[in-house]
Amino acid sequence: MNFRKANEEDLPAIVRLLADDELGTQRERYAEPLPADYYKAFAAIEAQVGNQIILAIDGQTVIACLQLTIIPGLARQGMKRAQIEGVRVDQRYRGKGVGEDLFKEAIAIAKSEKCGLVQLTTDKQRNEAHRFYQRLGFLASHEGMKLIF
Repeated sequence: MNFRKANEEDLPAIVRLLADDELGTQRERYAEPLPADYYKAFAAIEAQVGNQIILAIDGQTVIACLQLTIIPGLARQGMKRAQIEGVRVDQRYRGKGVGEDLFKEAIAIAKSEKCGLVQLTTDKQRNEAHRFYQRLGFLASHEGMKLIF
């Protein structure tokens, strides 16, 4: 297994992963051709400094992904933080350490960028994900809120 930054050609595989679970099927639209909104969003990610999608690759196959964003801030004495979102592991690869290794890669990047913390949000319905994040050392220290338009 290798890790690399995603490129536009990876978008169908990434969206397939995002759509491949109970919540994802309600939120995503995996189709051929892929909806143009995904390409626009990827271009915006690529244009923003410190924002990337990291992939786990097995051979030529995308088996996991996450989005890592480095966020400069003034709070905590100007500390940078890393935000992780859109975490998915192909169902065939779950329980094999892929997610853990992908997180180690993202955390190593955050440390190399001199971030003081890594944060993430997770849907309250994703109990297995909560246990996974806690096993990696993440603490449920804050209550998250969203305003959806």
